[in-house]
This record gives sequence, structure tokens and C-alpha cells, in this order.
Amino acid sequence: MNKILIGAIGAVALGLSAPASAADLAARPYTKAPPMIAAIYDWSGFYIGINGGGGSSHKCWDFVSPTLGTLVADGCHNATGGTVGGQVGYRWQSANWVFGLEGQGNWADFSGDNVGTFNGAQRDRSKIDAFGLITGQVGYAWNNVLFYVKGGAAVVADKYSIFTAPGFAGAGTLLASTSETRWGGTVGAGFEFGFAPNWSVGVEYDHIFLGNRTLTLNTPGGAAFQSDRIKQDVDIGLIRVNYRWGGPVIAKY
Repeated sequence: MNKILIGAIGAVALGLSAPASAADLAARPYTKAPPMIAAIYDWSGFYIGINGGGGSSHKCWDFVSPTLGTLVADGCHNATGGTVGGQVGYRWQSANWVFGLEGQGNWADFSGDNVGTFNGAQRDRSKIDAFGLITGQVGYAWNNVLFYVKGGAAVVADKYSIFTAPGFAGAGTLLASTSETRWGGTVGAGFEFGFAPNWSVGVEYDHIFLGNRTLTLNTPGGAAFQSDRIKQDVDIGLIRVNYRWGGPVIAKY
């Protein structure tokens, strides 16, 4: 009985002393939570990439009549097909504005033809084998989303041929051909999305202005066959993937 009484008295004493001991402990210091960090995507740096898509070149032929001394319309066609190539450039960002320079080169297979409206016995055919763009860019970025416009110089490798039209003797026979490298101007616009550090994917539209050019088409033997004034412009749609060097993310408090 005495042991039980002594144990009970000890338990009560321990319970009464516990709050006093807790009150004697130092108060827990207050620690301010660390500030939140916002990740800001930076488009600055050199980049290299690949692209692919399709395009269409609208061409109108005018026969240069040596006897009439004037131009005679001979019809139009769209030369369409696919393209693949690459680009390299540099961008620098100031606040939300992004400025850049870019060079692009593409293999292409844009081809088409039409039966002449002036000379129905001939089929006029054109093909673009390649093109290049040298452009400046101005864009506006919303973190890792970039919208930009571009403009500059363009160069296109063209081939032109005249064949005997279907329904005539020797249909499909090559009558004359020529090729040229034609310079012009280009404008375009695109959206680009940074989906990983240093990697981005985007879509782009470009229009190439190539104007008029008078060309002499020669027979397979090299003799002059006829002259035509050919007007053309090109529309291109591309999907692009770029890899960029440089720090893609800045910590901003």
C-alpha cells in the first residue's frame, strides 16, 4: 500500500513539473520562408536547327514574240512540292523583345506545268531545286513562347523546260530548257515554343518575291529556241526544331 501511495505521489509531482520545465525552454526562433523563384526563359544565344514542310511557286509565262515585238500571255501554273533544310542564327533578348539574324538553306522539289494558252502544242514546265534565305528577325517573347517577324534576301535555283504537249506528235519530247539562280526578297512570320532547356520547336510561313525575268530557252543541241518572260513568287510553310547554346533560364526573385 505504501509503495502504491509513493508511486502515485511521484506521478503527480512529475506531471506538475512538466509545464514548468517546458516554460523554461527557449522560444522557437521565427524563420522567414525563402522567396519564390520565377524561371524566365532567355532566347539569347546561337542556334542551329532543321526544318521541313512544303511550298508552292506561282509562275506565269509570257512568250516574247520576235515578230510582234510584244509579250503574249502563255498561261500560269503552280509548282508545288516538299522541302527540307536547315538554319543557323543568333538571337539576343532585351526585356521581352528578341532580335536576331539567320541564314537558311533548303533542298526543294517544287514542280508544275501547264499547256500553253498561246501555243497549245507546247507544255511549259518549271521546277525549284533549292532556295536560301538571309533574314533579320524582330520578336516578342512571353517567357518560353516567341512570336517573330522576319525579312531579308532570298535566292532560288530554278529550272524551266518546254515539252511537246499531249495530243501532238512526239508528245513529251523535250524541246528546250534553261536554268537560273534568281535573287529576290522575302518576308515571313513564325511562332516558336521552348519545350526544354535549349530546345525549341516552331512553325513558320515565308513569302518570296522574285519578280519578272526574261530568259532564252535553248534546244538540247544548244541553239536558241524561244524567249519567255517568267514571273514568279513562292509561298512556304515550315516546321522547325532548333538547339540553342547559352543559358536558357534566369532565376528572378
